[in-house]
Amino acid sequence: MNSIVINIGNSNIRFGLFNDDNCDISWVINTKPYRTTDELYVQMMMLYQTYKIEPKEINKVIIGSVVPQLTKVMSAAIRKIHDLNPVIVDRNTPSGVQAKSKQMGTDIYANLVAAHNMYPDRKKIVLDFGTALTASCVAENGETLGVIIAPGIVTALNSLISQTAQLPEIELVKPKTVLGLDTVTCMQSGMVYGFLGMVEGFIDRINDEVEDNCFVVATGGVSHIYKPLTDKIHVMDRLHTLKGLYFLGKDL
Repeated sequence: MNSIVINIGNSNIRFGLFNDDNCDISWVINTKPYRTTDELYVQMMMLYQTYKIEPKEINKVIIGSVVPQLTKVMSAAIRKIHDLNPVIVDRNTPSGVQAKSKQMGTDIYANLVAAHNMYPDRKKIVLDFGTALTASCVAENGETLGVIIAPGIVTALNSLISQTAQLPEIELVKPKTVLGLDTVTCMQSGMVYGFLGMVEGFIDRINDEVEDNCFVVATGGVSHIYKPLTDKIHVMDRLHTLKGLYFLGKDL
């Protein structure tokens, strides 16, 4: 069975083509809150042509969203393309994970669901390097143990640049040295090693609080920068949230 899974985030919309439980193809477009149905229709049809996806061969479309104004627009585009109603999943969708909080975002819930399904029999921490940096923890039995929300790396970097007169836009990469002698290296060190220290601190403090050594999964746009810099992150999976949305919607 072929499914399209769509994760509507604050910065990007990520799509995944699933063949049963395997995500064969994934692509990303920018989130614009005032897109029209026609805009999304045209853009999706062009991407389908690029990846040789036949709309009639798609049996199900699953949508998870943290941008309510885009959910209806995306649903209308899906109905126009596939002639079927998408399955909308959120924190109220039943799963093996207990969300516990009525305020939990769909993306965080999906992250916990994916971790619970893919890495059973241990406590898990999911680090999502998105518009916000989140650390979520789930127990072996699916109980949500708690969440941390901090400013996202790119969000913080953009704020730093926009609020200062002389700091330039930089590429977010590991600098050659921790101590920089030029502005770009100094900023790269602050963003990379500063947030790395925060992430490692989150992991240590969560492990202390739950009295365990949790299995740590990293996902989100810049997770690939931080995974090689620490042995506290065990797996980096950019499709982790999509997989959680798939698990939530596949039997609905």
